[in-house]
Amino acid sequence: HPRVAWRRADLPERFFGRIVSLVPSLSEALVLLGLGDRLVAVTEYCVLPAGAFDGLPRVGGTKDTDVAGILAVRPDLVIANQEENTARVVRQLTAQGIDVWVTYPRTVREGAELLRDLATLGATAECEARVVGPVLAAVADAEARRSRARAAGARPPRVFCAIWRDPWMSVAADTYIHDLIELCGGANVFAEPVSDARSGRAERRYPIVDLRAIERAAPDVMLLPSEPYAFAEADREALRRLDCPASVHARIYLIDGTLVSWYGPRISEAIRVLGQILAIS
Repeated sequence: HPRVAWRRADLPERFFGRIVSLVPSLSEALVLLGLGDRLVAVTEYCVLPAGAFDGLPRVGGTKDTDVAGILAVRPDLVIANQEENTARVVRQLTAQGIDVWVTYPRTVREGAELLRDLATLGATAECEARVVGPVLAAVADAEARRSRARAAGARPPRVFCAIWRDPWMSVAADTYIHDLIELCGGANVFAEPVSDARSGRAERRYPIVDLRAIERAAPDVMLLPSEPYAFAEADREALRRLDCPASVHARIYLIDGTLVSWYGPRISEAIRVLGQILAIS
């Protein structure tokens, strides 16, 4: 009986030798865990590690997944993400007898634990220690630093992280990026629901904002990731004209988008890079 698994424990206890990954960060994780030879198809956006997926069938993107292409490679497991992939695709796959593992980490710790769960698909003890161990340690260290800072009453720098432009969009609570900002010692300026700059409705997870709202939020730091929107120098220049601490003190950073949106092996580097940015702010 095919099933939709929300946790590793929900999957049947058997060997999965033909895996399709619809999540770029988890495709990378499987390769680094020594399980890349089990992948039989990936999405167009699975590009790292470079060259690791050469020759594999591509089954569309995350929203326009090619179900027929997936069925053609006869997988015994498809790994998806609740936010990135569609329920329609999941239903079609399970109807064809395929187990689907739907992942949905909304905190950094959940992202690290997901990496550990992926390792149980068959990674060697050496691979697990090399790939998973440092990530779990980095999360634990960051949690301890955050607790010490809060106990000391330290004021966290206020952070605006953009994810889109035209319109400008940010992140609220209950998102992975929000948790990463908070874990690294920052305070997300749009953590609470804000009114959509266009419709007036309260947007809880990915609020649409405008330059006036960003200015009023008075961020000490602004982050412009390279994905899902490819922010560039022109976008940083637009924010430099605002009257807020981040603009006045030139603390507007163009950063690698995979650090804030790819959970898994990149968590350690994300904590290091964001921790350094926020420590000087």
